[in-house]
Amino acid sequence: MRPRRISDEPGFVLHRYDWSESSLILEVFTRAHGRVALVAKGAKKPSSNFRPVLLPLQLLRLAFGAEGEIRTLKDAEWAGGQVMPTGDALLSGYYLNELLLRLLARDDPHPALFDSYRSTVQVLASEHVEALQPALRAFELLVLRQTGLLPALDTQTLAMAPLQPEGRYSLVPEGGLVQARADADDRASLPGARWVALEAALNDAAPFHATLREAAASMNELKPQLRVLLHYHCGVSTLRTRQLMMDLQSL
Repeated sequence: MRPRRISDEPGFVLHRYDWSESSLILEVFTRAHGRVALVAKGAKKPSSNFRPVLLPLQLLRLAFGAEGEIRTLKDAEWAGGQVMPTGDALLSGYYLNELLLRLLARDDPHPALFDSYRSTVQVLASEHVEALQPALRAFELLVLRQTGLLPALDTQTLAMAPLQPEGRYSLVPEGGLVQARADADDRASLPGARWVALEAALNDAAPFHATLREAAASMNELKPQLRVLLHYHCGVSTLRTRQLMMDLQSL
């Protein structure tokens, strides 16, 4: 028989919205159960134990019902760890959450991706500004790989041919990894050796940290290619959090 209650499940709040005058609907990302919708009854009341706990980018220990499309939150406790990111790091955290909401189906577990998300949030909270962009690129690669949207990076996707170390290749939505045009901007491609190194990092026993190191060496080239690929698979021209970042930068 299936358990009627799931307890002590690590999770993060991705999004919350009003359900009634006193309650909230939460979208949470859990390690063993994937993305789950929960109703937090009475969470908006000043006396609620949920009120100070249900914050984004904070690791929680959750207890909730095991059945239903929207399950009932029974308990939530802060699991300790990093403080809340601030400034650009906080906006970057909301960006991660938007990616998960758009790319993950409900009740589809991704424990390895959960661990990578947790590691990324720790980097965001560390106040190491130089690590922010590499961490975002690493997570983008990992979420695409874990959701089956990233092709192998050590082979030309359509030609099924190995990459030449000095040749340049581009990652495009409908063609995968293809040989870059001779007149293409170098910022829209990477040498074959760099793609092969990224593939090895994604398959590492500690994929986030390995991919973080490799992404740091190719940030400027990876960013535009991954942006186009993510927008394609999310079905949008611009993600909401990215638009918010641009609006704030223009003020």
